[in-house]
Amino acid sequence: MTVLQDLVAALATGRVEVVDLTAPLSAQTPILTLPEPFGQTVPFALSEISRYDERGPAWYWNNFTTGEHTGTHFDAPVHWVSGQHGDDVSQVPPSRLIAPAVVLDHTAEAAADPDFLLEVEHIRAWEAEHGPLPAGGWLLYRTGWDAYGDDAQRYANAGRTPGISPGCAKWLAEEAPVQGVGVETVGTDAGAAHSFDPPFPCHSFLLGADKYGLTQLRNLAQLPPTGAVVVAGPLPIVHGSGSPCRVLALVER
Repeated sequence: MTVLQDLVAALATGRVEVVDLTAPLSAQTPILTLPEPFGQTVPFALSEISRYDERGPAWYWNNFTTGEHTGTHFDAPVHWVSGQHGDDVSQVPPSRLIAPAVVLDHTAEAAADPDFLLEVEHIRAWEAEHGPLPAGGWLLYRTGWDAYGDDAQRYANAGRTPGISPGCAKWLAEEAPVQGVGVETVGTDAGAAHSFDPPFPCHSFLLGADKYGLTQLRNLAQLPPTGAVVVAGPLPIVHGSGSPCRVLALVER
C-alpha cells in the first residue's frame, strides 16, 4: 500500500481524524477595529444573486464582501511593511500550506491574566517536555480565547487579549525553525501590542522573516501537543495580503 493509500484508509477508518480549526464565517464574525483615522475592514456580508426564482430558477448563489483578514485567516508576508517585498497570498508555495504543528497550551495563564504574553522561556519549557519545535511547521498557541468567538465584545475584551512578547516574536522569526504562528485571537499580536516596541511585533518580525500567521483558530483543545498536521487553504488572491481560509488538522488517534 502506498503512503497516500494508507492515508485514505486511515481517514476512512477514523485512525486519522480531521479536526476543523476554522470559525464559521458570517455577519457576526468578529473583526479587528482600528482607531481613526486608519482605514477599516468591512464585516462579512452576503448579497443574494438568485435563489431558485426568476433571477435563476435552478440555482442559489451569493456575492460576498469582506476584508482579507476577516475570521479564520492567513497572513502573508506582504501584509506588513517589514514584508512588503515578500510573497502575496497567491505566491505562497503550496508545499508550505501543509505542515506539522505543535500546540502550546496556556489557557490557565490567559484565564488568570488576559494580557498574558508567551515568552521564549515558555517555549523552552515545552521543548524540554515534548522535544524541539518542528522544522517548517506551525506553533499553535492555545489560550482558550476561541470560547469567546461568538461574542464580539467579549472576544475584543476592550483590547485586553493574550499574545506574544516582542522578544519571543523576534526569536520565533529569527531563530525558531517554525514557518509561522497560529492563534485563537483576532490577530497574531496581543491586544496591547500597539504599545509594544516595535508595535505589533508578531506581524513585524514574523512577516518580515517570510513567515506566516493563522488567526481566529478554534478547537485547538482537540489537538495533541505534537503530531498533528495542519492544512491551511487561503484563497490565492493575486496581490492579496491574506485571505479567509479553511484550516484543518489531521490527527492520528
